[in-house]
Amino acid sequence: MRDQFFLAIVAVLTASTAAGQAVATLEITKPKWHEDLKFYAAELPKRHINAFHHISREQLEAEVSALDRRIDALDGDGVFVGLVHLAADIGDGHTNIAPPDDVGEFPLDVRRFGDDYRVVAVADASLKVALGARIVKIHDTPFARARELLLSLTPQDENPNLGLARMEATITEGLYLHGLGIIPDRNTAHYTLADDDGKPFTIEVHATSLSESKKLEWNYVFQHPPLSRQISDAAMYYQYLPDSRTVYCNFRRYNDIRRNAAGLFELVKLQHPDKLVIDLRQNGGGDYTMGQHWLIDPIKGLTDLNTRGHLFILIGPYTYSAAMSNAAQFRSQTAAMLVGEPIGEKPNSYQEVKEMRLPNSHLLARYSVKEYKFVESGDNIIRPDQEIDRDWETYKAGRDPVLEWVFEYQAPARVH
Repeated sequence: MRDQFFLAIVAVLTASTAAGQAVATLEITKPKWHEDLKFYAAELPKRHINAFHHISREQLEAEVSALDRRIDALDGDGVFVGLVHLAADIGDGHTNIAPPDDVGEFPLDVRRFGDDYRVVAVADASLKVALGARIVKIHDTPFARARELLLSLTPQDENPNLGLARMEATITEGLYLHGLGIIPDRNTAHYTLADDDGKPFTIEVHATSLSESKKLEWNYVFQHPPLSRQISDAAMYYQYLPDSRTVYCNFRRYNDIRRNAAGLFELVKLQHPDKLVIDLRQNGGGDYTMGQHWLIDPIKGLTDLNTRGHLFILIGPYTYSAAMSNAAQFRSQTAAMLVGEPIGEKPNSYQEVKEMRLPNSHLLARYSVKEYKFVESGDNIIRPDQEIDRDWETYKAGRDPVLEWVFEYQAPARVH
């Protein structure tokens, strides 16, 4: 199964279907698609707190009209992608159209390293030749053009890292590639890759069903995962690392945070570490007030650790929603040093999601209903105090340069 680092962003894009709810489908008639588009175009501006903070009403109406004219020439994937594009142009990360359950997932896991997107895992033994290779072309579309098209489906008023991260998911999903016209069949794709010597080769991949995708056994480019990718099913995982006298906490989800945080602080009390690390790089959000209450407020009272050089918050493009909010609060309310990559979501933006179902396709449309401001001045971005770009050589070696930097950091001498 793909690791939690990847799943954090996929969760943002995926709709869950509760018992008794209508199941989302792309198999509806053209007149029904016209009705769904009309409904979405009318309801979104009324329900969103500020639908025109990035795109003007006139621009949105023009895009809606253009999609309406194209519907009769599109299949369901194409109309879906058109709706996703409209949501992306609203701008904020919480306004989106969730896909149906079947996205035509290909058995590849792809990550970005600089300008390259490389295959870091495969779930088909015949595809092991692809491990580590970078994408050059998808079917007949050069990678640069595919990248441009996929990024057009990501929130257009967030910081670039968010779109670049979300593209790691959609670049291996037939629904999006087919809907954009990159591949002719949503269930089959040809990726032209290049190895480290620059030699190109092509692989053919076939989509797996939702039930099959849950059973896949993944082969990764590294032999042993770094600490941050271990115990991937835990909402909060923590341990004491005696060599660096560090308590490391991988905070992935807000589930059962009260109990998990209590266990973390018991470990801190027992070990008296020199450093405390809260890793938010895989946290896709939840309720930021819970993070404030059960993590940030107690840490503020740990005088030995709430000191420059002893408290570290690890962040990156997947640090999203409530996790982004908590990262901003750690910076403003504690002595924490933020380490990693810039967060993709803007700290002063629109959040608090509500949902509606389109009447015929039953697609789940999300929209923001509240504006938040977590940064008082300066650029509207949360940058780390120590920025460490992801690096291909360390990744394939199973290393974590962000955590390694924290271990090696020498705190200033304490003033008594």
